[in-house]
Amino acid sequence: MNALICLSAPLAEKAKQLCECYGFDLADESMLQQAGFHLCLDEQGLSLQQGAVKVGKKRTQVQVDFTAGAVAHRRKFGGGQGQDIAKAIGVSAYKPSVVDATAGLGRDAFVLATLGCKVLAFERQPVVAALLQDGLDRAHYHEETRDMVSRMQLHHGSSHELLVTPEHQLFLADVIYLDPMFEHDEKAKAQVKKDMQAFRQVVGQDIDADDLLQRAMACARCRVVVKRARKARPLAGIEPTYALTGKANRFDIYVKARVAPIAGDGEGNGEDSVA
Repeated sequence: MNALICLSAPLAEKAKQLCECYGFDLADESMLQQAGFHLCLDEQGLSLQQGAVKVGKKRTQVQVDFTAGAVAHRRKFGGGQGQDIAKAIGVSAYKPSVVDATAGLGRDAFVLATLGCKVLAFERQPVVAALLQDGLDRAHYHEETRDMVSRMQLHHGSSHELLVTPEHQLFLADVIYLDPMFEHDEKAKAQVKKDMQAFRQVVGQDIDADDLLQRAMACARCRVVVKRARKARPLAGIEPTYALTGKANRFDIYVKARVAPIAGDGEGNGEDSVA
């Protein structure tokens, strides 16, 4: 998918800018008659919209929205520092800096930002990166999320190139977070939500994810955290220092050092949230 459909004439110039930025081709609205999901721009922003929908049937639409829906519910009632992801990252009175090297739709990055972490997000797939940036831009204008997304910065590019060793870093992350696309279970395909079906159609499998672990280990100051399906093998077959296992997934934690401020910087109390 490398096409953008502009559904609003007044947004034609913005659509052109997006095409130049992400390498999209500008497509006619008639493309929505084709099956699959298509990237569209309208007054509500960027979204993936389902094509070839029968008359009278609701069109599935996927949009990054940090201000409403499930993401907003998790922000308000998700459990704060009691969440497994917060424990895995090491969030405490000290808020570690994080590179989310496989940002996707930015949901985990946003959770960490709501907890006070500074998050640098990398996303290489242009459609996903554009959707995420659009969601961040809209959240900047929302009173409840403005401060949170101000702690998030998105770079469109591959972590295989953007993750660099400390001597070349401008931003030394305490933690590097990896969430490669899980292996697809065909038996469970019918249970996957429609927004994730659209996302998987765009992204596919992260078949080179194993290569990221060693690079991440070389670049992180304190630890690397990998999100996996509950029963999936460890990334690259390398056993973690320890793991936090939930109902559907687990977090594999590869420890290098205690999650605490750099000596002498005066930030936080250095208490790690997990042993």
